[in-house]
Amino acid sequence: MDKDDNTTKERREFLRLLGGAVALGGAAFGLNALIGEAIASVAAVPSEPAIAGYDWTKHRWAFAVAGERCIGCLRCVEACKLENDVALDPNHFRTWVERYAYLEGAREPRIDSQSDPRDVAAAGSGGEYRFDDRYRDAQVDQAFFVPKLCNQCEHPPCVEVCPTGATFKARDGVVLIDQTYCIGCQYCVQACPYGARYLDPRKGVADKCTWCYHRITKGLEPACVEICPTHARIFGDLNDPEAEVSRFIRSRRVEVLKPETGNGPQVFYTGINKDVS
Repeated sequence: MDKDDNTTKERREFLRLLGGAVALGGAAFGLNALIGEAIASVAAVPSEPAIAGYDWTKHRWAFAVAGERCIGCLRCVEACKLENDVALDPNHFRTWVERYAYLEGAREPRIDSQSDPRDVAAAGSGGEYRFDDRYRDAQVDQAFFVPKLCNQCEHPPCVEVCPTGATFKARDGVVLIDQTYCIGCQYCVQACPYGARYLDPRKGVADKCTWCYHRITKGLEPACVEICPTHARIFGDLNDPEAEVSRFIRSRRVEVLKPETGNGPQVFYTGINKDVS
């Protein structure tokens, strides 16, 4: 381990201990002011990463999902895992797909996704994902697939609860995580109403979808968008009125998930119904 790695490890451990002290009631020992100053000095709010030729003020990224196009092939899930080094298991995802099935006469859908034991068994591998054929002989009135991912909220609750500033919103609208500042407290995981965050079991830090930030800041599409065979995922810049995502949102009756939260999600859906949340 080199000097920089040691410094990062020591800083994260210091922040973890301070965060724990706050959680345990540092005020009772007269430590609140001291802890606040220490966190402010050691964990100044991270800024956008330095990316040559990229101007954060000129972009306003957004994502659209045409649910009626999704065929549940899960290529997007596999591509995301490989592109972003996500653990190859059925429990940690930056993006996933849910299946909604309404059996004949049923008023509520049956919902499963990549963590479902029967789907895990059908896949047969931690790095591959499949939906099983449980409805092959069933009478199904309606069924559809819903891709899920981080909504990059306009008012992200994860940013509000992060005690170290590790989670922050960039000026182009994408919510990022500086993992060198993350103490693994999981406040952000609990605060996200969409279940889009998780604790990386290998690193002990929070992780989530960033719309493949390392790609979009270089003019590329997110991996899930690029690989989708039916073009169910659409990505682009709302500052460009002629961008496909701008035209899609403008010309369709789109919906967002959990609008009642007031978070202002920036993933816009078509082809879903009231049971999707």
